[in-house]
Amino acid sequence: MTDEAERFWEERYQERDRVWSGRANPVLVDVVGPLPAGAALDLGCGEGGDAVWLAGLGWQVTAVDVSATALSRASAAAEAAGVEARIDFQRHDLAHSFPSGAFDLVSAQFLQSPVEFPRDRVLRAAARAVASGGLLLIVEHGAFPPWARHHEPHPRFPSPEETLAVLDLSPGQWRTERLGSPEREATGPDGQRGTLIDNVVAVRRLA
Repeated sequence: MTDEAERFWEERYQERDRVWSGRANPVLVDVVGPLPAGAALDLGCGEGGDAVWLAGLGWQVTAVDVSATALSRASAAAEAAGVEARIDFQRHDLAHSFPSGAFDLVSAQFLQSPVEFPRDRVLRAAARAVASGGLLLIVEHGAFPPWARHHEPHPRFPSPEETLAVLDLSPGQWRTERLGSPEREATGPDGQRGTLIDNVVAVRRLA
């Protein structure tokens, strides 16, 4: 049975031939670029921009999304870039299933949804999937993009501090490496220019 999240995202991806830019998210590039490659988990991989970028740096990537259309496009992008052997694409509705394994990097980039989604529970599962010495990187919208369709219902945007608290991390077992709300200039899907606010939480599990 197809649930609301899958229906929503399938319809979203089928509205146009490409929804996202195909480039890796800039905070991911900034934070992860200097790190040695290992095993990565990309939650909500969309059309594969982050997964393809990570694989190009030598990471072994497990990339998951609820939308079969998004995963098909991501797989085609990986093949075109010659990195398909380093990416395992899996379909998961994270409200109901979560990929197995432990990862040196768990990336949750804009894992936000206008339809019902157990965000807090999924983020805690993401933290549990981080291997010893590994990094959890969460990047979220701090406000609506200037070009957003404001008529869509959406929960409030938690602060980075609130997101960190939601993770319920054991004291002494994690180190916070980034916590803040930087601004950046970006281009919207129809060429609009605007300023975006990214809420960033980067925490490392201590070895």
